[in-house]
Amino acid sequence: MTNDQLPIILFLSSSLLTGCFGYPRILSYPFDPGGRGLNSLASELNPQVSGRYIVFTTDRRGSQDVYMFDMVTRNLVDLPGLNAFDTIASHPSVTQDGRYVVFVASHLGRSSIFLYDRETRQSRNLTANLQAEIRNPIISADGNAIAFEFSNNGQWDILLYDRSGRQLNIPQKPR
Repeated sequence: MTNDQLPIILFLSSSLLTGCFGYPRILSYPFDPGGRGLNSLASELNPQVSGRYIVFTTDRRGSQDVYMFDMVTRNLVDLPGLNAFDTIASHPSVTQDGRYVVFVASHLGRSSIFLYDRETRQSRNLTANLQAEIRNPIISADGNAIAFEFSNNGQWDILLYDRSGRQLNIPQKPR
């Protein structure tokens, strides 16, 4: 086995929104030369776990795409309609049941937050009308809330949207 074929080892920690494991965990999966498993010769970036699913980005097909791995069946999950050759995907997050995946998609220098529904096989741009830079989306375990960072005039803040793309108002304590 060469260094390129070493098993992937992911160090995963819990997330505030997904509440996955509640403790750090190391997962080890064998190398699959055919690219059908979690570990391949390609770059695997930004892994995120919720329930039985791991979502990550990879350049296996020559473009940076979102992939999903089922830890129970130990197979990749088909995501038809999610990835496009002219789009760079990054920072995916998945719901506990694996139905919804949220991710950043960059096309022609513009980045947006997209929500993919595995049941309908449709992606929807949640931030098409937001005139700001965006990054690092995460979806709640039940899929009802999506949080992400946005920058307007150089300051990064956090926005919270519902699944339909409406901004949620978070009450704040007066100072």
